[in-house]
Amino acid sequence: MAENTNERKKSKKGIRLVTLVFILGFCVTAYVWLILNLSKQHYNYDYAKIISEIKIDESQITEEISERVLKVRVLKETVNEEIVGWLEIENTNITFPVVQGSDNDYYLKHTYIKEESSDGSIFLDKDYDWSLPSSNLLIYGHNNLNGNMFQELLRYEEKNYYQEHPQIRFTTAWEDCYYDIIAVFRSRVYYQDEEDVFRYYYFIDGETEEEYRDFVDNCKADSLYEIEETAEFGEQLLTLSTCEYSQEDGRFVIVARKQRK
Repeated sequence: MAENTNERKKSKKGIRLVTLVFILGFCVTAYVWLILNLSKQHYNYDYAKIISEIKIDESQITEEISERVLKVRVLKETVNEEIVGWLEIENTNITFPVVQGSDNDYYLKHTYIKEESSDGSIFLDKDYDWSLPSSNLLIYGHNNLNGNMFQELLRYEEKNYYQEHPQIRFTTAWEDCYYDIIAVFRSRVYYQDEEDVFRYYYFIDGETEEEYRDFVDNCKADSLYEIEETAEFGEQLLTLSTCEYSQEDGRFVIVARKQRK
């Protein structure tokens, strides 16, 4: 009987020891995670305020050159020459400068004024050729859990949200345009050996009508819900891409067509 009592005491001590080790391990892991994340820079820019407070020469405003175009020019000339435009979805938190670097890595970890930050920037794919111009403005941004950058795009999962926000405004140093959304879908980054998959992120310039039509058809087929708007060969497209976490290397994608006059 005494032996059984001693065994139970030893068993309880063992359980307490294992529990203590687990708690200590958890605390150490949490502490390391906290230190690592605190070491990362986050910049909570008020982008709406930034664009609204830019001073311009209003005498330069014409039917072709809007106030927003002039403001993008000022940003490009005085802040960062790699700024190529300003992206906005009205009545949302999405209002950002768009940059384009020589690669697609730098602005994943730097702000639009080149400060190091885990939030990164909203940036245009490096392969977009402004001299053509290319068929598709492919724009990337992080889906940050803190709500920054493109996190709000995931609200387009609901058709009601699309119906309330069917347009995207993109302003460059040359023109101020609206784009009508034609598709909203989930995708992922596919392995190289996977066949018969839709790699939307490869489409920058549709050299042929067939290539352009295949891209639009795939976007429409994958859309989470039916959208009447579509695009025809030669019409400028704009694609917004961000991460989504329902699958490995998941992506959430919105494709829009330049508004017809």
